[in-house]
Amino acid sequence: MPSLSNPRNTAFEGPATYRIVVQGELSEVSRRRFAGMSIESDPAATDSPRTILRGQVRDQAELRGVLDALYGLHLAVIAVERCSDE
Repeated sequence: MPSLSNPRNTAFEGPATYRIVVQGELSEVSRRRFAGMSIESDPAATDSPRTILRGQVRDQAELRGVLDALYGLHLAVIAVERCSDE
């Protein structure tokens, strides 16, 4: 696993799977904006609802588009994790 303290260890080329956790819930209409990603409620969230999006993005530009769309929906991004290839 790459060290987060050294940005040179993070590879940004090619598609990758990401897990994004946001505070709040996505409406059915909002879910359509993220077609191709799995969307589920976070069962571990006890204090306020959280949603987990998981899916493959082509590159960093597409990842930014997903994050911008979440920002436009006024959902606070709690975590963005690059998942290891399975």
